[in-house]
Amino acid sequence: MIYILIILAVVVLWAILAFNGLVSLNNRAKEAWADIEVQLKRRYDLIPNLVNTVKGYATHESSAFENVTKARSAAMGAGGNLADKAGAENMLTGALKSVFAIAEAYPDLKANQNFLALQNELSDTENKIQAARRFYNANVRDLNIKIQSFPSNTIASVFHFSPVELFDLAENDAAQNPVEVKF
Repeated sequence: MIYILIILAVVVLWAILAFNGLVSLNNRAKEAWADIEVQLKRRYDLIPNLVNTVKGYATHESSAFENVTKARSAAMGAGGNLADKAGAENMLTGALKSVFAIAEAYPDLKANQNFLALQNELSDTENKIQAARRFYNANVRDLNIKIQSFPSNTIASVFHFSPVELFDLAENDAAQNPVEVKF
């Protein structure tokens, strides 16, 4: 009888530890996604200033500015799954590249201190987004491994833990190549 109680205690202890591990990994993944959202918001906040600065020098390039504005709105409003979000972010990155291409044609703009500061901020933000995405994906990978591995998958199944999507960029998407900011 004592052996049965010891085995039962070990199983219960293991179940508690497995559940707590899943909760911990799930919370880390949520926290990592919040980090991505912070950096994306920072990016969204920089874009209007960048567009207005470039617009002051290149007023006849309105279609590029409209594309950036539309892409920014789409990215900010992208919900649903992470594939939709990644697609919207890729469109925004492509639109930003067109603004920087326009800036290439205006030497006065390239020397503008406000533009240079915005350029540096945006470049820094892009790097932070990539770092946050890597951190998120690492946490999601760890969570998904635990959810899918035996014997913790039994606890995951009982408590309805399900695999989480990675925030990946498709191979042909523009966001695979970061915004190139060079003058």
